[in-house]
Amino acid sequence: MDLRKLKTLIDLVSESNISELEITEAEGKVRIVKAALAAPVVYAPPPPYPSAAPQALPAGPVMSPAAPAAPEPEPEPAGRVIKSPMVGTFYRSASPGGKPLADVGDAIKEGMPVCIIEAMKIMNEIEADCEGKISRILCENGQAVEFGQPLFMVE
Repeated sequence: MDLRKLKTLIDLVSESNISELEITEAEGKVRIVKAALAAPVVYAPPPPYPSAAPQALPAGPVMSPAAPAAPEPEPEPAGRVIKSPMVGTFYRSASPGGKPLADVGDAIKEGMPVCIIEAMKIMNEIEADCEGKISRILCENGQAVEFGQPLFMVE
């Protein structure tokens, strides 16, 4: 086969959609196979997580989302307050089912025990730091209390 004819066949295969051509003549046999060129593999770093598509900014004024409102602290009750001197569990009586150490309407004197706070398996008697009459009990029996939490209102 003539070299010019062979070159023409190669150009024909490369420009067409066929991937293989085989021609047999008296002088011989020619087989032309188009090699599929693999695209180079490029490893790109993964997009940052989470991928967010850029968004167009609105032309008008931008309203920022309102931050969740923090719960308003309870107003400090009026009168004198007996506060917890420690973290623990509040008990109104010295024993389960016993008479409360202090009840609403009871007159108390400074140094008088008004409740028990259990901390680390130790029962701590909490004494009144003022005189007066108990107007409100601010904790439930068995409730966990924090340092400085109001326990009683005293008039």
